[in-house]
Amino acid sequence: MKKSEKINVVSELTGTFKSINSLYIADATGLSANDTNDLRRLMFESGVTMKVAKNTLIKKAMEESGVDFNELDIILKGNSVIMYAENVKAPATALKKFRGKAGKKPILKGAWVDSSVYLGDENLETLANLKSKEDLIGEIISLLQSPAKNVISGLQANAGHKIAGLIKALEERG
Repeated sequence: MKKSEKINVVSELTGTFKSINSLYIADATGLSANDTNDLRRLMFESGVTMKVAKNTLIKKAMEESGVDFNELDIILKGNSVIMYAENVKAPATALKKFRGKAGKKPILKGAWVDSSVYLGDENLETLANLKSKEDLIGEIISLLQSPAKNVISGLQANAGHKIAGLIKALEERG
């Protein structure tokens, strides 16, 4: 690879690293050409961007991005495939799905998700079960609506008797 090509790769990765909130690094060594194509297809369908780059270029781009990837750079050995998506758990979910078909590969080396680092393949399950921002917002809205719904349904159930009883109890307290 020529120096100008390396500079372009580092520049592209640096821009990417500045704009993402999660980064997964895996080792796809030993996958056949067909399996690799299937993996790429699944990642694309899952909204995951997957790139292969040299470890030295990935490390340089991490440094130049100004993002604190903590100790994620220590896993940059051997073959590395980087993956990222808008949904932080999409790469883990897609990897898990692919491994259901193809076995134990690719192996998750590590991930950086919202400033937290997960090192090792044993974290794949944890990462796949992370709640997305949308999931959390939905749960919070549901929790906030629940008390109001209970009050309304309680008032509607036996409107005449219950309301009169509530008002009388409040008058006696006050």
